[in-house]
Amino acid sequence: MKKLLVTGCSGFLGWNLCHIAKQQWQVYGTYLSKSVDIPDINIVKADLRDFEELKRLFAEIQPDAVIHTAAQSNPNFCQNHPDESYQINVTASLNIAGLCADYSIPCAFTSTDLVFNGLNPPYRETDSISPVNIYGEQKVMAERGMLERYPKTAICRMPLMFGIAPPGATSFIQPFIKILREGKELSLFIDEFRTPVSGTTAASGLLLALKQVEGIIHLGGKERVSRYEFGRLMAEVLQLPQENLKACLQKDVPMAAPRPADVSLDSSKAFALGYQPLSLREELEALK
Repeated sequence: MKKLLVTGCSGFLGWNLCHIAKQQWQVYGTYLSKSVDIPDINIVKADLRDFEELKRLFAEIQPDAVIHTAAQSNPNFCQNHPDESYQINVTASLNIAGLCADYSIPCAFTSTDLVFNGLNPPYRETDSISPVNIYGEQKVMAERGMLERYPKTAICRMPLMFGIAPPGATSFIQPFIKILREGKELSLFIDEFRTPVSGTTAASGLLLALKQVEGIIHLGGKERVSRYEFGRLMAEVLQLPQENLKACLQKDVPMAAPRPADVSLDSSKAFALGYQPLSLREELEALK
């Protein structure tokens, strides 16, 4: 089996990706601070911000392909710690693209729907980008820099993702479920729209892009929903109490990082390649 290097295997997406990828690849997964145990995966501690360490990692593993999911993906953290998040979100990403170019191997990178300002959805790959927060700006810098260093990189813009998560990581639904189970009030935005997918669907999309895509691809789901609409559906499918689910507006919740209103992705390019997200109801049913 060929060797796949997955960065960030202790994060939500990387962890889901390792579980899917090991059916086709010999997988090596990196982590920085939170070790994780995934059956049949070679787990490696590595600081991707250190270029010498990164070069050693490539030399030792000799990967046949790389999927780079490691990131500081909390927009509020990036807004408050731009220099620290830049090192992993931009510098490490550019170095990984450079090394993939040196080794002439496929490279896929996980970007975000937050490269858009939310004013003209749904967004195609060719639409102009205009992020409203630092996290989005850093992903734009990574996209451009990686394609400059290695035009064959698959830049995968990811939507909001949910599903089973490893210890120490969460998708956005774990806190929701906990709050509702504890009988506490959960307020969700009625004016923020996304095209969510499950972690397993996202992982299958990344593996598809790794083999078929050079340049930018959107890996969103087929349904545009507000966070509140998603919460209602989640509570119904997972049989959670709904009486404490409340609607609110973005302006009601002060956050360090501004949020775009609607970054729904048009992923028809990926659908044509064989990317097949299930309906949100089906995705949630699978979590039961």
